[in-house]
Amino acid sequence: MADLPIETIFEILTRVPAKVVGRSKSVCKEWYALLSTRDFIRVHCSRSLVSCNKRVLLIDDLTCFVHPIIFQSYDYGPRSIVTLPFDHQNNDVSILSHLNGLLCVCLNHTNELLLWNPTTTAFKRLSTPDSLGIYINNLDAIGLYADDADDYKVLHIMRRCGVYESYVYSSELNFWRNVPFLTRQEYLSPNFYWSPGTFCGGTLYFTLCECWVGGTNVVICFDINTEQFKEISFPPVPSTGFVQGVLVNVKNELHMFATTGWFEITIDLWTLKEDYWINVLSCPPIPPISLSLWGDITHYVTNGNWFVMTKLGKLFTIEMDTKPFEILYPVTWFRGYKGAVFVETVVSPSI
Repeated sequence: MADLPIETIFEILTRVPAKVVGRSKSVCKEWYALLSTRDFIRVHCSRSLVSCNKRVLLIDDLTCFVHPIIFQSYDYGPRSIVTLPFDHQNNDVSILSHLNGLLCVCLNHTNELLLWNPTTTAFKRLSTPDSLGIYINNLDAIGLYADDADDYKVLHIMRRCGVYESYVYSSELNFWRNVPFLTRQEYLSPNFYWSPGTFCGGTLYFTLCECWVGGTNVVICFDINTEQFKEISFPPVPSTGFVQGVLVNVKNELHMFATTGWFEITIDLWTLKEDYWINVLSCPPIPPISLSLWGDITHYVTNGNWFVMTKLGKLFTIEMDTKPFEILYPVTWFRGYKGAVFVETVVSPSI
């Protein structure tokens, strides 16, 4: 293989698993330099975004582990233990957002933000001496995105002392800067709960839901090119119970799993078309779910089936009559911040 043209080596190695790329860096200096370039990382990442590379990472009080997903049964495969490479206390780590194999996490004992690739184990601290990169649970929101230059960035929306502030962190520049944030004054109430940001089509989307029956629910959008915020409506779901909207990017189209109810939960699937929501599927009420499981629900959609999951495994399978999705598309977070579905890549937190 040493006699092959560098272009051929590039084409071959951008198609191998991320862990093989890591081992290949030790072959020689030329390969190390090639596999560390931004072009290689970008192409390898684009070719890694397939269902067989998806993994489920789950954290409990004692262990952090990763499951593959078994596509025959759409359930979790045998787990492998992951050692957290940064200082922590009893796995007190919250997963806030993820994109292309990178996780944005918070160390709960210090409130520090980190970018972490669990496949390569590389991580980077984002906190600064002037208290930027410090996350406060139930007050702040985090979104992770990449710009046209493949600079991975973190949007941090902060609710402090009766005002909102927002900052963008650049991995390439290793620098936080303020961006204007405008929203309604009533959203400053701690009764409003932010979702993590979901990156889709050049925009970060957040749900903002009031934590009581009949409360206000909206979607906040951040255009990554203009760096401006705007508000769009929430899907017209019933307000007879608690409402939660979980966003997912499906083939660069934004979808929402909207749940509402109290003792029985109804789940609707919506898609966004030019700032308006279109109902894709409504399912009958599902049986009651215990609070301990409800805190960890996520969803998968693939090949005409819709799977409601928790960290313990599959709860329900719902058959869909709509056009089937071709591969597995996970929601981007587990409630409770103790899990994530991610893709194994070689994307570096320090790009």
